Amino acid sequence: MANTLQLSDQSLRQLETLAIHTAHLIQPHGLVMVLQEPDLAISQISANCTSILGRSPEELLDKTLGEVFDSFQIEPIQSRLTAGQISGLNPSKLWARVMGDDFVVFDGVFHRNSDGLLVCELEPAYTADNLLFLGFYHMANAALNRLRQQANLRDFYDVIVQEVRRMTGFDRVMLYRFDENNHGDVIAEDKREDMEPYLGLHYPESDIPQPARRLFIHNPIRVIPDVYGVPVPLTPAVNPNTNRAVDLTESILRSAYHCHLTYLKNMGVGASLTISLIKDGHLWGLIACHHQTPKVIPFELRKACEFFGRVVFSNISAQEDTETFDYRVQLAEHEAVLLDKMTTAADFVEGLTNNPDRLLGLTGSQGAAICFGEKLILVGQTPNEKAVQYLLQWLESRDVQDVFSTSSLSQIYPDAVNFKAEASGLLAIPIARHNFLLWFRPEVLQTVNWGGDPNNAYEATQENGQIELHPRQSFDLWKEIVRLQSLPWQPVEIQSALALKKAIVNLILRQAEELAQLARNLERSNADLKKFAYIASHDLQEPLNQVSNYVQLLEMRYSEALDEDAKDFIDFAVNGVSLMQTLIDDILTYAKVDTQYAQLTFTDVQEVVDKALANLKQRIEESGAEIEVGSMPAVMADQIQLMQVFQNLIGNAIKFAGDKPPKIKIWGDRREDAWVFAVQDNGIGIDPQFFERIFVIFQRLHTRDEYKGTGMGLAICKKIIEGHQGQIWLESNPGEGATFYFSIPIGN
Repeated sequence: MANTLQLSDQSLRQLETLAIHTAHLIQPHGLVMVLQEPDLAISQISANCTSILGRSPEELLDKTLGEVFDSFQIEPIQSRLTAGQISGLNPSKLWARVMGDDFVVFDGVFHRNSDGLLVCELEPAYTADNLLFLGFYHMANAALNRLRQQANLRDFYDVIVQEVRRMTGFDRVMLYRFDENNHGDVIAEDKREDMEPYLGLHYPESDIPQPARRLFIHNPIRVIPDVYGVPVPLTPAVNPNTNRAVDLTESILRSAYHCHLTYLKNMGVGASLTISLIKDGHLWGLIACHHQTPKVIPFELRKACEFFGRVVFSNISAQEDTETFDYRVQLAEHEAVLLDKMTTAADFVEGLTNNPDRLLGLTGSQGAAICFGEKLILVGQTPNEKAVQYLLQWLESRDVQDVFSTSSLSQIYPDAVNFKAEASGLLAIPIARHNFLLWFRPEVLQTVNWGGDPNNAYEATQENGQIELHPRQSFDLWKEIVRLQSLPWQPVEIQSALALKKAIVNLILRQAEELAQLARNLERSNADLKKFAYIASHDLQEPLNQVSNYVQLLEMRYSEALDEDAKDFIDFAVNGVSLMQTLIDDILTYAKVDTQYAQLTFTDVQEVVDKALANLKQRIEESGAEIEVGSMPAVMADQIQLMQVFQNLIGNAIKFAGDKPPKIKIWGDRREDAWVFAVQDNGIGIDPQFFERIFVIFQRLHTRDEYKGTGMGLAICKKIIEGHQGQIWLESNPGEGATFYFSIPIGN
């Protein structure tokens, strides 16, 4: 007794991988022989040879084909096989004496299977010659002429089923098309008026399991003249030359899988003819013909149908390609406009957001989000900003490479249920790390009319340890409301998104190259300016010295002849020259900083500070400054430049001491990966609002009458420290003195 089982999806999938192409059963209306070449000896034969040829398998096994049919019929077959022209044999008319003087004419079809075995299939012929074939050919040609008159794809589909039904005489002819989930839709139907319509019904993928789909691709026309015919086994079941079951993938007479036969019986079908419609190696759809009673389809008519199917589908494919091309042109127009706007805008984000219709039109979306750097810009109907941020984090966790798309986001991202009205569908492309372009589509409620309950497409029973599949028995209309899904993303829309990504990446790369070129130009200009500053400052020193010397010589030689005003004028001139010499020295020092910082040596900072103090000895003595120096480390630095930094900072501490005698502290501290040095004074202090300004070249907080100087000392310090990969800063308040800090990295 059979027990009904509850099968998991995984178990069902495993059962769907059955090797139905090697089942050793054939349909009873024909005869199958497996032949051993070159003498065409029969190594296997179907058991119905007794009823068809009047001779048992035992009598025919190991006999040659020439011993079954008259040898003169076999000679041309052997000639073509020797010449490798097997396709030219089909069909071959063969006569066989079956009973006394009675002859039966067969349509013989030959093919080689995957093991190289020659298979001969014999079906009773309806004519003794090929004239009928021409009749079917003209019938197919007339149908094609009618198809060419159709203007749109919808009418084209209708004419296909009408013409196939007219050619074959089946009760019902349907045109199936498989969707992206491999479910089948009946998109056209022509039938007897008294039959229940199937047009518009949806059939689950499991109705045509993958093994059957592969066979439909190998064998574009499949006929079952009598669904109730009892399958006939091959004798022996295993081929004696290969020791395994015969591959009957290309066989016309191969028996259908018992589950498929039951399926047809449950639908009330007595005979069926199926024409495969194949596009780019994939099963696009089927022309399915059903008859309520057994129906024989002559070989010639099957070939005419096969020819018709191929030509028809080439027309369908061409028309679909035309419609796809027209849509692609529309999308390309959006892409071209966006590219132009991105190129002329300040950045590509502005180019996208300023043209929302184009951005959404590019993928046929209702909303979009642009995440680039710190920017997140929403366009059209989208989830709120926080929800998009979480969605972006989820996308990053999936490591999306080129593109991600789904028409049912909530199935894989449950939070999407909260914004189904805006984003049940998502198309995302990563521009760079952490940067995405997203498009959204809202939920679209859909009513799907299934031909029976798709959740119970199969039943399984177990008997004696064997699991058997049984198709559903009811094909009554079963309505399903599909929720949380958007319209599907078409391949052409995904291609448009990828094309935009490519354009953006190219634009970013081009802008980066332009910035790099600008940096190179700036670097070259800076080098030229440094060279100019060095030469100018060096060459100006000599004439300035001459001016100073000659003016002082005038004062010495003609002092008696000069009045007080003249002497003041000479003092002004000498002071002016001195100031200009100082300024030139500072400019020269500033220009030389970059060229010298690379000469880093292990430097004892204590010695550096001592030299700086020695250079400032006179000013220290004149000001009465008290200077306290803490212990100092040794660092990798340019000794001269480091001495210059200390000298400038200590000099400033003396200069800006105010009315009090300067008190200066100098120390160095280790902080993680850097040494930090400090010069602290008790001077007039600095308002915090000027902290940045004092490090800018030629920026002064006081007039020269108040405090002498060129305004370059701290700018030189900043440039030296940054040249050592360090930083310089200060802490101060007016009247409370100042502490200048600078750091030198440990690993310098």
